[in-house]
Amino acid sequence: MVNYGLEQKMVKVGLVGTGYAAKRRAEAFQDSPFCELIAVAGNSSESTQDFCQTYNVDAVASWEDLVNNSALDLICICNVNKDHGSIVRQALLAEKHVIVEYPLTLNSSESEELINLAQAKQKLLHVEHIELLGGVHQAIKKYLPEIGTPFLARYSTILTKPKVTLHWTYNYELFGFPFVGGVSRINRFTDLFGEVESVNCDARFWDAPESGYFSSCWCQAQLQFKNEMMVSLTYGKGNQFQTNDRTLEIYGDLGTLVFDGEQGKIKRGEEEIILEVASRRGLFAQDTNLVIEHLRTGKPLYIKNTDSAYSLKVAQATLKSFQNKTSCRLG
Repeated sequence: MVNYGLEQKMVKVGLVGTGYAAKRRAEAFQDSPFCELIAVAGNSSESTQDFCQTYNVDAVASWEDLVNNSALDLICICNVNKDHGSIVRQALLAEKHVIVEYPLTLNSSESEELINLAQAKQKLLHVEHIELLGGVHQAIKKYLPEIGTPFLARYSTILTKPKVTLHWTYNYELFGFPFVGGVSRINRFTDLFGEVESVNCDARFWDAPESGYFSSCWCQAQLQFKNEMMVSLTYGKGNQFQTNDRTLEIYGDLGTLVFDGEQGKIKRGEEEIILEVASRRGLFAQDTNLVIEHLRTGKPLYIKNTDSAYSLKVAQATLKSFQNKTSCRLG
């Protein structure tokens, strides 16, 4: 069992970011009796000041200053994807434990370096993957044996956004290739079915009037797993789509698991069995509390950073397949 020497200590936290995830993290840290949110660094001074007034914490001019604050034990990174790898590296070099929202980095080859650095420093490097904690994933794991041997899955997440603003999640550089920036879509299935043998991916982007931004994207990938499982992923968002879609189907030789949002059922011929699926609410708080418990007691977390790094490697293969217009095999 890991011992970080924090059993009797109030964990001092610094937060990078002021967006949705950062707000949920701030609330979770402030609700915990075992940690204290000390300071926040955001993208702009205005957003940082507003955030810090809301949560009554200190504002820091830059993430560099934050990670080098000797009073802090833990850095939580909730800002743009492009900066994740750099902040993780500097935080570890500054002897801090780290929580980072997925993806760990936009460059999968950097993942191993960061994981090795965390091990060398004897620090926690936790990559958030709350999709594994959510009700849909927990229901899949519970009911998967009910459909026999699975052989095919289809997962579609399409978000219509009639009016796209200049948000970083619609920026080519800041968000990254969609299956890399949204690696949770792949991680869900590597958690369920293991290693991937090959990847095929196609994509289309619609440029926004502003340089560096897109107004819509569409990506589709086929993952062939080593156990012969086939998974088809569709990811789209923006103003080209007229309707939302969040459906997940897993086909087995004895039945099918079907999820429409958070509504789930098992289908066997004409028979349909409605499944109980827990809400997605409170997942950031759950993840946060699990991390704090791990730091204090050494209790294992629900995901290893090496597993997150593997799903990122698969995501990088989708980009390579799209760029080269050919199938990409994984070692």
